Amino acid sequence: MQRKRILLIVGGGIAAYKACELIRLIRKAGMTVRCVLTEGGARFVTPMTLAALSEQPVYTDLFDLKDETEMGHIQLSREADLVVVAPATADLIARMATGRADDLASTLLLATDKRVLAAPAMNVRMWTHPATRRNVAQLRADGVAVMEPDEGEMACGEYGPGRLPEPAAILARIGEMLADSPSGGPLAGRHVIVTAGPTQEPIDPVRVIANRSSGKQGFAIAEALARLAARVTLVAGPVSLPTPPGVDREDVTTAVEMQAAVRAALPADAAVMVAAVADWRVGVSPTKLKKADGPPRLEWFPNPDILAELAADPARPRLLVGFAAETGDAAAKAAAKRQRKGADWIVANDVSGDVMGGESNEVHLVTAENSEHWPPMSKAEVARRLAERIAAAIGGGEGDGA
Repeated sequence: MQRKRILLIVGGGIAAYKACELIRLIRKAGMTVRCVLTEGGARFVTPMTLAALSEQPVYTDLFDLKDETEMGHIQLSREADLVVVAPATADLIARMATGRADDLASTLLLATDKRVLAAPAMNVRMWTHPATRRNVAQLRADGVAVMEPDEGEMACGEYGPGRLPEPAAILARIGEMLADSPSGGPLAGRHVIVTAGPTQEPIDPVRVIANRSSGKQGFAIAEALARLAARVTLVAGPVSLPTPPGVDREDVTTAVEMQAAVRAALPADAAVMVAAVADWRVGVSPTKLKKADGPPRLEWFPNPDILAELAADPARPRLLVGFAAETGDAAAKAAAKRQRKGADWIVANDVSGDVMGGESNEVHLVTAENSEHWPPMSKAEVARRLAERIAAAIGGGEGDGA
């Protein structure tokens, strides 16, 4: 399968330096990137820097005859699978909205027949100015995908919306747009199994052993992977969440049922075991246990270790990711769990707060090489980051689950 090609237009402003990280992430996700550097952008980053990072020529001048000979601006505008403008300054957005074509960047944007993604970056007052709001509305009406800028402190000292979205968020949006296209995204052709939510182990006809897992993190990961064009099988414990778009869902209740569903979903290129599986089950009473009979005497049995069994399975996915819900020293405990279970990666989170059922998470990604701390962020952001790492690790193409 041909690698996806991104044409990155780097506008002016201090945020232009973040284009360097975006290039790195795009390439790590298995895509190629060519850069067009505006005159304003060249005041903050050099063509040599972008060329070194992209390992491609950098284009700056509409009237460069050498470039026109090797690759005309019309060809350049149309050979990419997606055109990305980052940072998209107020001036560049205005040029795009009014159809200007007086430099290389604006000419390419006017000539392209491919989808365009713009990531704005500007002063908060410029972003909220009526003229910019009109220009953004016009671009969206024209079919350009315009991201909302991040909110925070700016280089000028003011605070508010206008910061360039983080490169990881831009990459996630790139993946979403490529996944929406007929040719797919960076995980096209790959099959990923995701488990999510709790399991419930019955005690009698009305009572169960369970935990407080909401399934939100696992569902977010399944959705993020699907947006990168993976074929996702989501094995879900008893939760009330809607099925993410483009995801195949298998509902289960107990750990034994989850084990069987995971086995049935093989082969797969990767598996992300997010579910909080109960460690123990009991002998089930056929009748309701009565309070008057006193505390029940329960016979306990260990549940299957789905992660460890999958690691030892002949059909083991190429990338096996486990989750560790810990209280205290999560990273160290996750490192020990990774070795004990035979997983490639462990994502550890401290659940002593409101992580279970909450909307945010703070995790450590533990691999054989290192432990990487991710600061508190939304579960959707955790999912996007992890999906990007998985895409970088296994890429797209004809996979085990194709």
